[in-house]
Amino acid sequence: MKKKLRKLPVFKSEDEERDFWSTHSVVDYFDMRHAVKISFPNLKLSTKTISIRLPEWMIDNIKMEANKNDMPYQSLIKVYLADRLSDIKGQYKTK
Repeated sequence: MKKKLRKLPVFKSEDEERDFWSTHSVVDYFDMRHAVKISFPNLKLSTKTISIRLPEWMIDNIKMEANKNDMPYQSLIKVYLADRLSDIKGQYKTK
């Protein structure tokens, strides 16, 4: 028996669509048997790898905090940097 697909709503903004998909499943709206795999060979990564030297005590403390929050320590460093940059918002461009 074929599952009846729901009608996809019209979104007023990307934020509205993002909120919608955070609470709904794509399989209720699209027949995934007809999905086509695509690739974007010229797509550039939105992140860039850097190397930074930090004192061992700092890395140890960051790793402990990250472990408490059940997240990779590199992600916690990004959160800390983003928080600091948001404190001085307006001085730097963000995406």
